[in-house]
Amino acid sequence: MRVLVIGGRGNFGMRICTRLKQEQGLEVIATTRALRAPGNSPALETATLDISGRGFAADLKSLAPDLVIHCAGPFQGQDYRVALASLACGAHYIDLADGRDFVVGFERAVAPAATAAHRLAVSGASTLPALSSAVIDSLSASIESMCTIDIVIAPGQHAPRGAATMAAVLGYAGRAFAWWCDGKWQQVYGWQDMKRVQFSFGRRWSAACDVPDLELLPSRYPGVRTVTFRAALEVALQHYGLWLIAALSRMGMAIPMHRWSHSFDRAASWLNWLGSDTGGMQVRIAGIDRAGERVTATWELVAKRNHGPEIPCMAAVILANKLYREEPRMHGAKVCMGFLALTDFESEFARWDIATHVDGSR
Repeated sequence: MRVLVIGGRGNFGMRICTRLKQEQGLEVIATTRALRAPGNSPALETATLDISGRGFAADLKSLAPDLVIHCAGPFQGQDYRVALASLACGAHYIDLADGRDFVVGFERAVAPAATAAHRLAVSGASTLPALSSAVIDSLSASIESMCTIDIVIAPGQHAPRGAATMAAVLGYAGRAFAWWCDGKWQQVYGWQDMKRVQFSFGRRWSAACDVPDLELLPSRYPGVRTVTFRAALEVALQHYGLWLIAALSRMGMAIPMHRWSHSFDRAASWLNWLGSDTGGMQVRIAGIDRAGERVTATWELVAKRNHGPEIPCMAAVILANKLYREEPRMHGAKVCMGFLALTDFESEFARWDIATHVDGSR
């Protein structure tokens, strides 16, 4: 199977290419806007491809992919041209999108083309909502009625971020969005609503972030009263800085955040000496079990040695392997929610020495 990774020289795309090259039966091609490969990159077949170019669809078709994995974020503000062009040339499609509007609108926009092409198109094949929904499905197996879902991601300071990730982070700093709280939609602002969160590796400040799960989970779990998502940076100084930028933006100050992503990425690296290579993720649910008792369960993931950035890549890697083995049975347009089970991730966790555990109480 010929796999084309768009953004294959980026932070996540490179990891996906490197991982998929280890699999039998997969030919991996990394695409980039310009052939300026980093000196420390592995030997990869590379092609130039510009998703914003006028000839993009024809250029993509000329590369003859069987599967396209789209990693060229940020996805906030993107349309569905890459998915539609992939399907038009007979390829399956997977993306790592974390843009709320992009993921929520994906099925409606892409389903007709996926059905006509008899190919699979999947959006959100990343930490959110692919892994998060798999965790919640596992934790809620014995819960009759869900009350709250709280998700926190805590990246290690030393983990590489990349300009696209920073652009996505800055894109909603200070901007209003809705999350489901106490049974109704309430307004919150990006990188505001600070809260301390306890992990097994320490306490961190966290702040509200806009992600697809905030809209998808209330529909998936009818009756849930509250769904929140926060990001918890390791270095408090960096977290306070983002909070301040968000506060200024919220007050109406014109800050050209889309032009500052590279600068902020470099500035964040200067603070690496204050942090570590350990990151993690926490999913906490509360609800009522079949006996009518209130229960809580917390799943925590801990990634050391800068292995945290492998986590957003895992769902795409798992799906690519599934497509290679089970292609005739997989088609249609889907958000990657409930599409993978938590057990599907176990071999990837083990590969990167990533530990998980669950704590529960009544």
